[in-house]
Amino acid sequence: MGRRSRYSPEVRERAVRLVFESRESHGSEWATITSVAEKIGCKAETLRKWVRQAQRDAGTRSGQTTSDKERMKELERENRELRRANEILRKASAFFAQAELDRRPR
Repeated sequence: MGRRSRYSPEVRERAVRLVFESRESHGSEWATITSVAEKIGCKAETLRKWVRQAQRDAGTRSGQTTSDKERMKELERENRELRRANEILRKASAFFAQAELDRRPR
């Protein structure tokens, strides 16, 4: 199970939007992030990660997008389920093959 965030998606979107909108009024991106983080009530590093992820999702920064991450988790989960099912089928097949060998002829 994933971690639950203290902040709602609306708060995240609003904070990231504020960083993008007020970028020109500060000397650097970090100054903008710290200013907005104080107003929102979160840590600056948390907001920096949100901004970086928003940039990746928008295609302005290289890296894995949110949808790619979700798809990867889904595929990994499906892969685990298939491996488990294959293991169950392999054991069942071995069990029935052994039972067939142990059966007495009539």
